[in-house]
Amino acid sequence: MDHHVYDAHDASGVYNGIAATQLHGAAWQKSRHSNSQGSCVEFARLPGGDVAVRNSRFPDGPALVYTRAEIEAMLLGIKDGEFDHLIAG
Repeated sequence: MDHHVYDAHDASGVYNGIAATQLHGAAWQKSRHSNSQGSCVEFARLPGGDVAVRNSRFPDGPALVYTRAEIEAMLLGIKDGEFDHLIAG
């Protein structure tokens, strides 16, 4: 699947998501730390290397597609604790 097949840009060229159901063959994965109520973020590697992200509570809802470099930067930030303040009580 080529990148342009699942690109969903508005008139200004800004990416605004795509229905997860349009990502045929995506193998969605969630963390083993996810809770039992299904409140999870799921990831799927797409052909060409991009990564889709969706909310497991809405599996047919929108997915955002990121480049491998964008996902790598996010994961490195998570590992470094840069986002810990988002879950701090």
